Amino acid sequence: MSFYTSLTGLKNAQTDLGVISHNIANAETSGFKKSRTNFADIVAVSILTDPSLTTGIGSRVASITQEMSLGPIEQTGNALDVAINGEGLFTTKAPLSGTTQFTRAGSFSVDGNGFITNASSNRLQLFPVNAAGVITSTTSTVDALVPATNAAGADFAGVSVNDDGAVIASYADGSNTSIGVIALADFIAPNGLKQIGNSNWEATGISGAPTYGQPSTSQYGTLLSGAVERSNVDISEELVGLITAQRYFQANAKAIDTATQISQTIINLRT
Repeated sequence: MSFYTSLTGLKNAQTDLGVISHNIANAETSGFKKSRTNFADIVAVSILTDPSLTTGIGSRVASITQEMSLGPIEQTGNALDVAINGEGLFTTKAPLSGTTQFTRAGSFSVDGNGFITNASSNRLQLFPVNAAGVITSTTSTVDALVPATNAAGADFAGVSVNDDGAVIASYADGSNTSIGVIALADFIAPNGLKQIGNSNWEATGISGAPTYGQPSTSQYGTLLSGAVERSNVDISEELVGLITAQRYFQANAKAIDTATQISQTIINLRT
C-alpha cells in the first residue's frame, strides 16, 4: 500500500513541476496568466471504519487554477497597444470559424483589409456607434474595421484608442471618425475560462456567459493606450516553487525506497 501512496505523490510532483515550468516558459508572454496546482488528500473509509484508525492512501490533483491578477504594464508607444487597468478582457472573433475568444494581450494592428486584429489574426470587437460617436447597442458587437477613406474621400492616416475605449480613425484631410468603442467582457468565474493558447480563452459552462461593458464603467477597468500588459509570472516565486516541487518529488521517491528496503528485509527473514 505504501508504494501506491507514494506513487500518487510522485505523480502530483510531476504535475506541479509541469505547471511551474509552463509558468516560467511564459514569463515574457504578454497577457499570460500563471496557474497554480491544488492538491487534495485521498481517504478510503466505510461505515464500519474506526475514525481513530483511518489511514490516508495518498493525494491527488484537485485542480489547476489560473490566477487572473494584473500583470506589470509596459509602455510601448504604439497607438494600438492597449492594456486593461482593472477587470475585463478584450473580445475577439476568429474570421473563419466565427468563434468568440477573449484575451488580455492588447497588442493589435491593422491588417490589409482594414480590420484591427491581434497576433492570432482574430478581429477586435467593438460596440457600434452612430455618426456622433454614441454607442447604439451594448448587446451586440461588430468587427473593428477602419475604412480606407472617409466620406470626403480622404485617405486613412492613422488610428488611436481613447481611455474610454473609443477607436478613432484619422484621415489625410485632418478629420477624425469614431468607428466604435472597445467591448470589454467579464465573467462570474473567470478562473473557469478555457485556455486555448496564444493568450486566448474561451467561455465554458464553469466560467458562465460573458457580460459586456464599456471601459471605465461599472466593474470594467480603464484602458491605457500605448501600453501592453506583461505576464503576471513572478520568476523568484516560481523558482522557489520549483525547488519545493523537487523536494516533494525526492521525498516521495525516498518513501518508496524505504518501503522497498523494508520489504526486502521481511523477505530475507525466510532465508
